[in-house]
Amino acid sequence: MYKYNNIPIFLKDVKKIVELVKSTLGPKGMDKILLSKNGNFQVTNDGATILKNALFDSLALNIIRDVCNVQDEEIGDGTTSVCCLIGELISEAERLRSIQIHPQLIIKGFRIATKKTLNIIESKSFDYSNDPLRFCLEILNVVRTTLNSKIISPFREHFSRIVVKAVLKLKGSTNINFIKIIKKCGGSLKDSFIEDGYILEKKNGISQPKKIENARILIANTSMDTDKIKIYGAQIRVKTISRLAEIEVAEQKKIFDKCKKIISHKINVFINRQLIYNRHERFFMEHGILTIEQADFEGVERLALATGAEIVSTFDIPSKIKLGKCKIVEEILVGEEPMTRFSGCSNGDMCTIILRGANFQILDEAERSLHDALCVLGQVIRDPRLVWGGGNIEAHIARELENFSKKIPGKTALAIESFSKSIQGIPRIVSKNAGLDSIDLINKIKNAQEEGQEKACLDLNKGDIGKADELGLIESSKLKAQLVISAAEAAEMIIRIDHQFSEKTPEN
Repeated sequence: MYKYNNIPIFLKDVKKIVELVKSTLGPKGMDKILLSKNGNFQVTNDGATILKNALFDSLALNIIRDVCNVQDEEIGDGTTSVCCLIGELISEAERLRSIQIHPQLIIKGFRIATKKTLNIIESKSFDYSNDPLRFCLEILNVVRTTLNSKIISPFREHFSRIVVKAVLKLKGSTNINFIKIIKKCGGSLKDSFIEDGYILEKKNGISQPKKIENARILIANTSMDTDKIKIYGAQIRVKTISRLAEIEVAEQKKIFDKCKKIISHKINVFINRQLIYNRHERFFMEHGILTIEQADFEGVERLALATGAEIVSTFDIPSKIKLGKCKIVEEILVGEEPMTRFSGCSNGDMCTIILRGANFQILDEAERSLHDALCVLGQVIRDPRLVWGGGNIEAHIARELENFSKKIPGKTALAIESFSKSIQGIPRIVSKNAGLDSIDLINKIKNAQEEGQEKACLDLNKGDIGKADELGLIESSKLKAQLVISAAEAAEMIIRIDHQFSEKTPEN
C-alpha cells in the first residue's frame, strides 16, 4: 500500500535547502558550522560539504546533493552556485504554474533557454593559450577569482601562486593526485608553502642515511614482525622451553630469508606499510638500505604512482616485481617534524603543498579551498576557454535571453524569460550577501553592457560596478556551462514531479 503527498510540500523542501546554502555564495558570503553527534565540528562555506553532511530527511535534498556532487567531481567548484540556480529555477517554475502554464511547456522553454545559454557562453568565451605569457597571467586570475569566496581569500595572492606553480609542475597532466597536501598546525595560513618532490609523512629508520641518490625503491605490504610467533593463527603446545626456542629460531630464519630476497633486488630504499622490527631494520642498514615502516596506505599509493613502482607482498619471482625510481630520497624537517622527500620521480615532477594554520578546522577548510582551485585550474589546462567573472557573463546571458524570448511565440516565451531571471539571480544573491542593493547593481551592469561596456561586472569592494579585466575576475567557460546544464537538468526533474508517494506500513 502507498500513500501520496501533494507536491507543494516537496517544493517547500527545495526552497528550505536553497535558503540554507545561498547565504554562503560569493566573496562576502557567510560560513556554516557543521556539528556531528559526537561533538566534532567543522566550519565551511562549501556547498557540497554542507549538503553532504546535512541531516535533513527529504528527497529534494538527495536530488540537489547528487547534482552538487557531480559539479564537484566534474569541475571542482561552483557547487553553491548550482544549488542557488536550482532554487531560482524552481521558484520561477512555481510562479509560472500558478498562472496555469503546464509543466511540459515550462520544461520546453527551459530546454530552449539552456541551449541558447550554452551558445552565449561559447560566443563570449576567449582563449589565450596561444600566448604562453598572457595565458599564465590569466590562469593566475582564474585561481584568484576561485579563491575570492574561500577562507584563504585574505592570502589569495600567496595561494594563487602556489596553485599555479603546482599545476604547471605537472607539465600538461591534469591528474591532481600528483599534488599532495599536508596539514600541520602552527603558524598562520600565510606560512604555507610548496615543496618540490613528494613528501611522505614518515621519518627514516634508526641510524639510517639521511640522503640516498639514484634511489631504487621497493614498496611492500608484508609482515616483518616475527618477534611474536604467528603460524597461520594456530596454537602450539610445547613440553620444553628449548622446543619453543627452536620454533622462534625457525621463524626468525624465515624472516631473514625474506630480507635476503628483498636485498637480492639490488634496491637501496625499502618502504613497508607494516612494522619492520629493529633486528631486521639493522640487517637492512648493514646492507646500505634505507627503510621506512608503517607508511600510510594513501601515501604509499601516491608514492607508487609517482615513482612507477608496484606494491608487492611476495618476493619469490623477481621478474614480477616493479621497482620505483627517483633521483634523491632525503629526510627533511616540516615545522619540527621529520619527513622523507622523494625528488625527481620517474613519472613526473611531483610537488607537495604544506598548509599551516591555527587549528584543524582552518586547515580542513583551507584544504577544501585549495582542492577546488586545483580542480578548476586543471579544467582550464584541459579546456582553456575563459569568460569574464563578477556577474558579467550572467548579465550577458540574462539580457540576450530576454531579447530572444520576444521572438518566441506562445507561452514558451514566458519560460525562457523566467530562465533569464533565474540566471541573473546568481549575481543578485552575491551582491545581497555583500549587503548591497542587488537590483540597482544588476540594472547598472545591464545598462553598461548595452552601452558597449562588454566587461562590466560587480565590484563588491566599492559597492558599484567595475571592469572585469581591471579587477582580474576571470572564470572557466566549462565551469559556467556545466553549472547551467546541471541546474537545468535537476530543475526539470523536480518540475516533472506532481506527487510524492511513500510506502504505507500495514496495520497489525
